[in-house]
Amino acid sequence: MTRDALVVIGNFDGVHRGHQAVLTAVARMASAGSLRPKMLTFEPHPAAVLGRQAPALLTTLLRKAELVKRACPGIEVVVRRFTREFSEQSPEEFVERVLIDELKTKLVMVGRNFRFGRARAGGMAELERFGQAHGFDAVAEPLVSDDMGAWSSTRVRGLVAAGDVEGAAGILGRPHALSGSVIMGDQRGRQLGFPTCNIAEAPEAMPPFGVYAVLVDQLVDGEPVALAPGVANLGVRPTVGAQRPLLEAHLFDFSGDLYGSQLRVHLVARLRDERRFDGLDALKAQIAQDSAEARRRLADRVPEARRAWF
Repeated sequence: MTRDALVVIGNFDGVHRGHQAVLTAVARMASAGSLRPKMLTFEPHPAAVLGRQAPALLTTLLRKAELVKRACPGIEVVVRRFTREFSEQSPEEFVERVLIDELKTKLVMVGRNFRFGRARAGGMAELERFGQAHGFDAVAEPLVSDDMGAWSSTRVRGLVAAGDVEGAAGILGRPHALSGSVIMGDQRGRQLGFPTCNIAEAPEAMPPFGVYAVLVDQLVDGEPVALAPGVANLGVRPTVGAQRPLLEAHLFDFSGDLYGSQLRVHLVARLRDERRFDGLDALKAQIAQDSAEARRRLADRVPEARRAWF
């Protein structure tokens, strides 16, 4: 049996700069060893299946795959459905069934704290031992950090939860984004002279309610295309007494029907907290101020060559 795959294993949520460094190393090592690069990831998150609280999502599976392939062109993304039955495999069964029989692994790369098999019994030492027995090599991912510590998905989630979207972008290498389908709103923004596209229940980790300078992509046939810069309010719109959280984005210098479209709203900068105003005139004046500030913050931003913002 020919084994010719370099397999990197991990959740890779966010595909942050640390992940990107790993994927760059994967591409280099695969090329040097004439190996086929593969990434093994799991869906849903193992914690959700095993009765623990799953961490807030930074990237959907579709977005994750897109970013992984951008960092390591030609990589095959293998999504393994994680179930109770799958979790009950012994470490050796995982190695034999998944790494050897399914993925044809010659070299496997994992995080330093990688655990696998029933009751998380396997670790790096066991993986190296199985590799010696079965004819593959095992290496640990390089750890990438800055003065504040290791770049990690956990750290990004903390920054997003605190509203520090610029700090999060520093680790991600791009702004954190919220995504979803445009739904029908109450048309109040249009009445105020600031029409908005509305997204409810985005799956990604939410920052605090507030107003943000944003860049918006539209997915066209599954491919992201830069739509417009804008200003967005995330929250419950206390001035008009809304009942559920909503992301409302006003796009600058844009007109068109976006109902049903899939959008990505990249949160570039937090402008202010959400708050209640004494009437619609005061709200309209504040939106105008927010729009001017967002335009200033986004003035030097241009889409990338592939026509998407990020």
